[in-house]
Amino acid sequence: MKKYLLLIAIALGAINAHAKEWKDIRIGYEGAYPPFSSIQPDGKPVGFDIDMIHALCAQMHANCTLVQISWDGLIPALQAEKIDAIVASVAITAERKQKVAFTEKYYNTPRRLVVAKNSSIKDANPVELKGKRVGVQRGTLGDKYASAYWVPNGVQLVRYPTQDEVFLDLRSGRIDAALQDATAAYSAFLTKPEGANYKFVGAPIVGTTSEQKTLLGEGYGIPVRKSDDDLRVQFNQAIEAIRANGVYQSIEKKYFDFDIY
Repeated sequence: MKKYLLLIAIALGAINAHAKEWKDIRIGYEGAYPPFSSIQPDGKPVGFDIDMIHALCAQMHANCTLVQISWDGLIPALQAEKIDAIVASVAITAERKQKVAFTEKYYNTPRRLVVAKNSSIKDANPVELKGKRVGVQRGTLGDKYASAYWVPNGVQLVRYPTQDEVFLDLRSGRIDAALQDATAAYSAFLTKPEGANYKFVGAPIVGTTSEQKTLLGEGYGIPVRKSDDDLRVQFNQAIEAIRANGVYQSIEKKYFDFDIY
């Protein structure tokens, strides 16, 4: 038995010895999803995701290059080796796991429906929304959830490249409601002057069946290529470290007055 355990230890040591230590990392971000990422007039990216990138890279003692990519292009860019990781509020889902490997979550919030305060819509379900136009950012969990459970029941889904465009059309009256991450809606719209006449309706959407819960995912993680498990491990260790040393909480308090983990 002792000999067997010794052989396992030697094998694990050999694996660890050959694990790549990433010192130069190209990280993709969106830049159009406040308060997680947006671009200032001077071209500087800011937001929770951006601060997370800087904190994680500092923890890993890595030189990180930020690469702005549209939401739809992030995973294709990762697969094409144009970037090495994505920090852009990408939900961990079974569908995406077929293409990429994920770290553990670094935050997790549900989806919620936003409507005008004088709207006749009183709940977030397909019966209430039948015949209504609901805006979503293309490719997000809001899009996938509504496509699967609302569209077949008569809800009209309107897809947009960015979340800002969803809110712009909601304010203009081109759509009747918006479905998105609750934290993004609260921090980037409902607490701003332009969102003063809007509100959440219905309960947070977290899924009531195992199928729905699978679709809605396990929180938001950092995708890397499946071949780069050493990078995934580095990020996991860094996430754990900044949560333990208080750096994560300091970043969180800059953007939210509640726990998003």
